[in-house]
Amino acid sequence: MSLVLDALIYAVAWAHVLLAPYTKVEESFNLHAVHDIILHDLHHDGLWKFDHKVFPGAVPRSFVGSIILAWLSNHIVRLANHLSLITSKSDLQIVIRLTLASINAQGLCFLRRAVARRFGRSTSLLFTLITVSQFHIPFWMGRTLPNMFALPFVNAAIYLLLERGDRATRTTRASLAIGLLAFAAVVIRAEIAGLLGLFAVQLLADGSLSVARLIKIGIISSLASIALTISIDSYFWDRWPLWPELFSVYFNVYEGKSTEWGVSPFWTYFSTFLPRLLMATEVFIPIGFACDARIRTLVQPALFFTFLMSFLGHKEWRFILYVVPILNIAAAHGARKLISKRRGSFLGRLTLLIVVGALALNTAATTFLTRASIANYPGGNALERLNKRYTNSPHVHVHISNLATQSGASLFLHTHAPPYWSRVGTLPPATSVSYRWVYNKTENLTPVDVAYDSPFTHVIAESRDALPTGQWEIVEVIDGFVGWKVRRDVPGVVREKGLKGLWDVLEMKKEDKLWIFERRRG
Repeated sequence: MSLVLDALIYAVAWAHVLLAPYTKVEESFNLHAVHDIILHDLHHDGLWKFDHKVFPGAVPRSFVGSIILAWLSNHIVRLANHLSLITSKSDLQIVIRLTLASINAQGLCFLRRAVARRFGRSTSLLFTLITVSQFHIPFWMGRTLPNMFALPFVNAAIYLLLERGDRATRTTRASLAIGLLAFAAVVIRAEIAGLLGLFAVQLLADGSLSVARLIKIGIISSLASIALTISIDSYFWDRWPLWPELFSVYFNVYEGKSTEWGVSPFWTYFSTFLPRLLMATEVFIPIGFACDARIRTLVQPALFFTFLMSFLGHKEWRFILYVVPILNIAAAHGARKLISKRRGSFLGRLTLLIVVGALALNTAATTFLTRASIANYPGGNALERLNKRYTNSPHVHVHISNLATQSGASLFLHTHAPPYWSRVGTLPPATSVSYRWVYNKTENLTPVDVAYDSPFTHVIAESRDALPTGQWEIVEVIDGFVGWKVRRDVPGVVREKGLKGLWDVLEMKKEDKLWIFERRRG
């Protein structure tokens, strides 16, 4: 059973990567950093080719996570290459994302095993089913957000805190947990310092750590992490000394610049984001919290962390993502308590139906959310179609619009331009000296700049009327998701298709998002 549950976590994580292979702009820094680390020279003379030199972003981000992912991905790439599974850079993107998804899946598997030993196999089973039935973690665990680089360290720390043993063993595990959280906070995501502080107080209170040991572990792990991030990131950003997460805290919190991306009401995390993250199985958390002191010990830091994060004006679900596995443990234990009462009785069957119903609601909602997300990457679809349509054309100079770059047109889809992927059995025609494409992402160009005195042979535009029809021809139109609508002919569909017709109750609405133009010849 244990291996089956682990395989289920992996399968769901991989499925989301394969179903939605493209990425959004918020994932681009780490994704493009991995691209550049793998395909460019890492010596100082080669850094000018890196994407962050052209698009640095509002604040510098750390390269440490990208270096780790690139190193791990290289081992998988060699195996995939040996099996002839990689033919282009776009395949590399999938392999890299599968690697990250696997790292996060393994973190959840460790956590599940700790839950089984601490709370029982039934709670472990329910924890797995709740986790894979939700949308956000399975969909995003293979996406190169900094939060997804930090999540494995947080889950590993929770795993260590859940494991029990004698006093010496608990102290060792607690020390490792503090070290992991300190590394994640210093190098990857500064908000994890809130979780670190709350768990540190708890470990002091229950005697797992002494004040002296906590100070020692905190200082050593923090200084080592600071030294690591400054040495690596100062080199890549060519700024000395640079500590990216400290810069981010100064920019977003001290200067308050994060509010430029929007301000949400104080209770938004509790009223909106947590319900979206936890979905229907959220209702079981209070039961687990009330029935078991061990759950209360685990959940209290998570809830207080969310409360502390609420004081920041700018709020996003990913800032509190780390508490979801913790709260899922509470929900799983609560669901187990609910269905373990009066088995075989009417009340027992009713409670089982409630648990199964909540999991079914999660799964149904996740199915629709995933379907919508698959159709929400027009930029990736557009560039992939352009690459395939003109794969035999030796010279293409394409301008990629802002929407396209934000919705999937990553560097890994620059298939026919350097740096080429040359470690495959059959090299693409782009390796020929006479075969050279240019993918141009220059911003703020006017229609006149693009249409007339420009070297562009093709344009991925955001409007059908972006270019004059006399000189430019629309060769493909890319649509994208805009919403759902309820079908009025559902009874007829159900009679025709049976139960399968129930999935057609909500019909996906799409509209044209991008237009691929080709300059007319002659």
